[in-house]
Order: sequence, then structure tokens, then C-alpha cells
Amino acid sequence: MEQYKIDFIKFMIDSGVLTFGDFTTKSGRKTPFFINAGNYKTGEQLKRLGEFYAQAIQNEYDDFDILFGPAYKGIPLAVTTSIALSTLYNKNVSYCSNRKEMKDHGDKGILLGSKLADKQKVLIIEDVTTAGTSIYETMPILRTQADVEVIGLIISVDRMERGQGEQSALVELKDKFHMKTCAIVTMAEVVEYLYNTPVEGKIFIDDEMKSRIDDYYALYGAK
Repeated sequence: MEQYKIDFIKFMIDSGVLTFGDFTTKSGRKTPFFINAGNYKTGEQLKRLGEFYAQAIQNEYDDFDILFGPAYKGIPLAVTTSIALSTLYNKNVSYCSNRKEMKDHGDKGILLGSKLADKQKVLIIEDVTTAGTSIYETMPILRTQADVEVIGLIISVDRMERGQGEQSALVELKDKFHMKTCAIVTMAEVVEYLYNTPVEGKIFIDDEMKSRIDDYYALYGAK
């Protein structure tokens, strides 16, 4: 496993974003782990988060013009990652996001940041996607603004759960929109690294937690 993936797993734990216990997802699933990207709150955390996204993007995507972050969580992700791409790799890409509602004064329209133009290549950036709902909402917005090519989707963690069918949301989105989808890390990589491995003196996935995670994926894991 690449070092930046290991560092990202530790970063999620340190930031209180990745936790283990008893949780209920929005869809009603009882899960032994939870990922709350809303716990990235400080300037330092957002700076590092953008750098992790930038490293994954550098590894996975070669050519794009616009980094698009769907409202609302995608807005700071697009901003901090575009800064990191410039700082780390000298890649000067524009960022763009949407508003939840149309603005009728001043800078009118539904977009923030860069405007979209025909033939531009767009990479969508998100935190975590379970069913892919925000992407299904985002695609029509992009297509009504310009004749862009959406080349991919990057998220922080692939939960590897079934989406609307038997496959994971990332696979479904890849097939539906003919784009490359990837994550900084997958839950399989998280489990592989944390299983019986202490982080700052604490083991987060012991035999009992590993068994609970296995049981969860037996019920909800993607085929």
C-alpha cells in the first residue's frame, strides 16, 4: 500500500473522521464504522486533506481542466485540492461548484468559481458516496451549463457497499456515465492496515471489530 494511503488512514483517525462502534447510516443500515467528513474543521486539516486528494489525483488522472465540487461539501474540497495541485505539482486547474439555488442578482447563475465551457474536461470531487445520489443530481447541472466531458470522480473513501443494485456506487457511476471512478483509500485497505495494528498505542480493529465488519459486508457489500 502506498505511503500516502497509510498516512491518510491515520489522518482520518486523528481528525475524528473515521470512527468505530455502533452507527446507523442515512439508509438505515446498522454499521460498525462511520466516516464523517464534517469533522475536518481546521485550516491545517483542510490543507492536508487537499494534499491527499491531490496525491490520489496525480496517481489516477492525467488531463482535466476543471475540478468540480458539488454543493455543499464538495465546495471546500474543490478549493483546497486545486490549491494543493498547484503547490505540489504545479498544475493550474480551475475549480467550480454549484449553488443549491439559482442566484438572480450580482454574479447570476447556479455556478461558483470558474464558468464551464464546451469541450472542457471535468473531474468531480466528493467526500464519500454511498448511493451516488449527489452525482446523479450533478450530471444534469453540468450538462445544462456546457458541453463538457466528465472524465472522472474522486472520493476520499470507497465504502465498497452496494449502491442502487448489487455493485458498488462507484462501479455503478463508472458504468452509467462512462467515467473513471476512484478513491484515496478503500475500506478494504483501511481494514488491511488497521487490523491488529496500533495507531498511537490503540488498536481500532481487533478480532471482534474485524468480525463485525466482515458480517456487515456479508449483508451489504458490493458483489
